[in-house]
Amino acid sequence: MRSLSLILAFLGLFLLAACGEEERPAPTPPPVAQDRPPAATGGCERMRAPAPREDEDRKAPGEPLGEDATYTATVRTNCGDFAFELDTEAAPKAAASFAALARDGYFEDTVFHRIVPGFVIQGGDPTATGAGGPGYKTKDRPPPETTYGKGVVAMAKAADEDPGTAGSQFYVVTADDAGLPPEYAVLGKVTSGMDVVERIGMLGDSSEQPTQPVVIESVQIAGS
Repeated sequence: MRSLSLILAFLGLFLLAACGEEERPAPTPPPVAQDRPPAATGGCERMRAPAPREDEDRKAPGEPLGEDATYTATVRTNCGDFAFELDTEAAPKAAASFAALARDGYFEDTVFHRIVPGFVIQGGDPTATGAGGPGYKTKDRPPPETTYGKGVVAMAKAADEDPGTAGSQFYVVTADDAGLPPEYAVLGKVTSGMDVVERIGMLGDSSEQPTQPVVIESVQIAGS
């Protein structure tokens, strides 16, 4: 009889434990940016982030753009379009490189991987890691009086690289004055669509990560 009681007690504990496991709530899945309702997209079309690409090993263009011509880059995104005029005088090598990459479709299906509200939005890295590039560097050292105000488009570089060094990553300033030292090659300044840039500039969190995918669909270069 005592053995039977022990067996029944053991079975009761087992069933209680099993019921307890079944009643635990399932873990809540993390939120997915592209599944947010339209009101939370900041006016952007909801899109999935494109798959990152590997670094490439390209060669820098050999010829600069004509200084007497006007070249406009139009950046088309799922948040709208903005355009800027390439500064072939301030950064002739970076301007020629950017135009060549754009015409070759290098920026298509990439993202703004770094968004710092009230400071800058940064893109141009197909790997989406912040460390990617085309496989070469250019250098256009900016003059000491260079400043970076709202709408300025400049080339990003690593802290240990020489002033004016540039690959493919670029940023657009959303602050009135970014307070940066004159170490970044100035690619140009926004001529239209600054409202789009500022809209994108609101979509970053405290860790400088985008809160939803901001996709560069294409960069088109007009001019000759």
